[in-house]
Amino acid sequence: MTPSAAATSTAAVAPIVETENLSHRYGDRVALSGVSLSVAPGEAFALLGPNGSGKTTLFRILCTLIPPQEGRATIDGLDLATQPSDVRSRIGVVFQSPSLDKQLTAAENLRHHGHLFGLRGDALRSRMDELLSRVNLADRAGERIAKFSGGMRRRVEIAKALLTRPRVLLMDEPSTGLDPAARQDVWHLLHEARQREGVTVLLTTHLMDEADDCDRVAVMNEGNLVACDTPAALKQRVGGDVMTLATPDPQGLVAALREKLSLEATASGKTVRVERANAHELVPAVVAAAAPGMIDSVSVAKPTLEDVFLHLTGRRFERNGE
Repeated sequence: MTPSAAATSTAAVAPIVETENLSHRYGDRVALSGVSLSVAPGEAFALLGPNGSGKTTLFRILCTLIPPQEGRATIDGLDLATQPSDVRSRIGVVFQSPSLDKQLTAAENLRHHGHLFGLRGDALRSRMDELLSRVNLADRAGERIAKFSGGMRRRVEIAKALLTRPRVLLMDEPSTGLDPAARQDVWHLLHEARQREGVTVLLTTHLMDEADDCDRVAVMNEGNLVACDTPAALKQRVGGDVMTLATPDPQGLVAALREKLSLEATASGKTVRVERANAHELVPAVVAAAAPGMIDSVSVAKPTLEDVFLHLTGRRFERNGE
């Protein structure tokens, strides 16, 4: 997704989404802890974090599914705690779990959704035709959703969310369960929606390449906002290249690198990481410093957002389970 001009001038434009010291608990468990962020109009903004990071709770608050417990959140200047009905008229939502009626056709799903928002007659029919054409399903409008593939259903979900011309499109893990071609279709639709209608896209994701396509990324961990910046700026925090060493003795290798090369390294599982500019030049010295059999493999790469998460939190990006 091409970064929008809005992303380069967030300070000059009033935010369309804003949270201030937002906190939320489930019993004794802290889901959000003082989260403050702002999203500029027209941005593609990602909430990136593993399961349990707080991004889903934040998404539910922004969707008005649950009220804020502490702090404040606004969308288009409207307070989510006191004006939830008004907020709902400004947002479109695509949930991770499909919300379509499989026994209805694509057109019927859109029509019933439009009726809920007071749309009728020619205006509704025109908007339905436009969106079904944009998601390349105009010729399948009369078919039941039950016959559609996962990618086709996601396209109908997006069309439904855009039907009411929302200011903000909220999406929860939009690419989950989609093959690469279907994921590309989704991102094309989002780019087109931003270009045509100026819609702001805010999504949750655990996919690094998906976050990489956004203008800015908010990195979430254990209920905290640990960083928020462009993908490029976040990667610059890592400090050069990332050398990854697979080893049966991570602590021993860390000690050897520190003792023989004065090189700081971190161990995680069965790997050791070294963050250093021009790390490829260090490979011969690193191999020589290790005892025989201590290194199984060496790789050097530019930092990714996964490296950023490890750098910021000290732990790997876990994707399995809550």
